[in-house]
Amino acid sequence: MIKAHFPESLRRLLCVALSVVLSLSMTLSAVAEPSSTGSKSELNKDKKENENKLNEVNEEIGSIEEEKQVAEAEEQAMQAQLVELLANVDILKDDITRKQAEIEQAQIDYDAAEAEEQKQYKAMCARIRYMYENGNTSSEYIEILLKAESLSDAINKVEYAEKLYEYDRTLLVNYQEIKAQVKLLQNRLNEDMAELQEVEEDYKAQEEDLNNTISEQRRTVANFSSKLAAAKSEAKAYQKKIDEDNAAIAKIAAAEKEAARKAAAEKAAKEKAAKEKAQKEKEAKEKTEKENKQDQGEAPEESGEDGDSSGGGEETGGSGGDSGGGYTGGGGGTGQEIANYALQFVGNPYVPGGTSLTDGCDCSGFTMSVYSHFGYSIPRNSGAQAGYGRGVSYEEAQPGDIFCYPGHVGIYIGNGRIVHASTQATGIKISNALYRSISSIRRIV
Repeated sequence: MIKAHFPESLRRLLCVALSVVLSLSMTLSAVAEPSSTGSKSELNKDKKENENKLNEVNEEIGSIEEEKQVAEAEEQAMQAQLVELLANVDILKDDITRKQAEIEQAQIDYDAAEAEEQKQYKAMCARIRYMYENGNTSSEYIEILLKAESLSDAINKVEYAEKLYEYDRTLLVNYQEIKAQVKLLQNRLNEDMAELQEVEEDYKAQEEDLNNTISEQRRTVANFSSKLAAAKSEAKAYQKKIDEDNAAIAKIAAAEKEAARKAAAEKAAKEKAAKEKAQKEKEAKEKTEKENKQDQGEAPEESGEDGDSSGGGEETGGSGGDSGGGYTGGGGGTGQEIANYALQFVGNPYVPGGTSLTDGCDCSGFTMSVYSHFGYSIPRNSGAQAGYGRGVSYEEAQPGDIFCYPGHVGIYIGNGRIVHASTQATGIKISNALYRSISSIRRIV
């Protein structure tokens, strides 16, 4: 075996180092058991990192929850809008059913008037065919005179013929006028029906759009829910790590505290032993001195110990508090001036949510912008406009009044007509004021 030779100084240095290492190992073994998670400083560092990450995740959770609440509120608003739209659709269907019945009745009236006209015409032709078909009225009068038994009889027959002619002619003209009036009514009813069908198609499109938007919004809310669940799971994992670090740190702290207690007890015991030894040596010395100096009456010195204690407390404090708060009318212009101004924009486009009289607006945006031109500030949506101003009856309606229907508004221009932003298909147009059920009529001026 080959033996290594080291200088004496180096050997002494190695021995000292080895003694220090062994001493440290024994000290650490007495302070705490080895931890699989690392030292106390490493645990504190890991805990701090996890706390920072937990704070970041909690902030993210708060942000996701806020966004989710906003999305849910938007979905609820869309649901309410859909419910209102469906209610308006039901009312519109009733209007269409009623309008269809009116059209059918008008057709019945027209057919009856036409049949009466034909019946009267045939009867008239049978009685006075020459007067109506040939225009040879003179021969009729000659025949009446020749067949008359007397002059008075001839005059009576002539008068009867003339009355019969006038009667037939009056009836014929009357039935022709009834037919013409019914025809006009048919045309108006057909116009109303066409407009109602346009509104129905527009409502269907709105319903489809709302359902699609609600479905998309639900997917958004579900996505936020997934993100929220993932973030909460991540926060739970970080909290678990923090709890584990705290437990390990507490274990090390307890071991350190126990080691410190034992060290303090050992120190106190050593100090007590040393003190007792010193006291004994002192007493022995004094005894010896006393024996050696019997003529000296020195009293032994007494010694005492003083101690003090201190205490502390904690103060807590906090403060907190919080604090927290229509439309106006009044302008110029007459109702007729407002109606005339509104008529300038007939033919311009209908744009959902729009308020521009030239580039596009919806029904309530149209009425609001027209009135705004004259200095009046009225609500933005049709539902609020239906409760604004002063209510009047249809018989009292004047140009400039706002005609309110379920989910729709227009401006009265007189003679049973309104101007309104109707649908995306027709834009701003003039319509019969009674083309659908009126919910209220409001006077602003």
